[in-house]
Amino acid sequence: MLQGMNGTYAIQEAAAPMTIGRLAKAAQVGVETIRYYQGRGLLPVPRPTGAVRYYPPTLVDRIGFIKRAQGLGFSLQEVSTLLDLADGRNRRAVQAVTTARLGQIRAKLADLTRMRKTLEELLDQCLTTGQSHTCPIIEALMGRSGPG
Repeated sequence: MLQGMNGTYAIQEAAAPMTIGRLAKAAQVGVETIRYYQGRGLLPVPRPTGAVRYYPPTLVDRIGFIKRAQGLGFSLQEVSTLLDLADGRNRRAVQAVTTARLGQIRAKLADLTRMRKTLEELLDQCLTTGQSHTCPIIEALMGRSGPG
């Protein structure tokens, strides 16, 4: 069948095993990313058929899962744990991983808020002091003075 005819060709093609290049293209990642994920144990390394390895099309969804989890800030170690729990039956374990990640995000937000306030104060001091005074930003970075 032709590619343009009623989508049948695309459906059949999507269900067929893929080379690493086709898998990368379908998952919208680079071949290097797939190899990296394989090295980290997030994706299987299929046995070669002759000189070529063929990947199941289900790996496109798995790669999407990994990328979305990374987009939410999960480390690859946490992604690995989530993949092990992907059937959703052990919700407490999934909740534990997510709770830990939320704690890390909250701590990072608190640090960023502290940094923002400090920089705002230093910038305000710098803008309000005259040229005859040393720069409060430089002084603070040297550890001589400044807010918080």
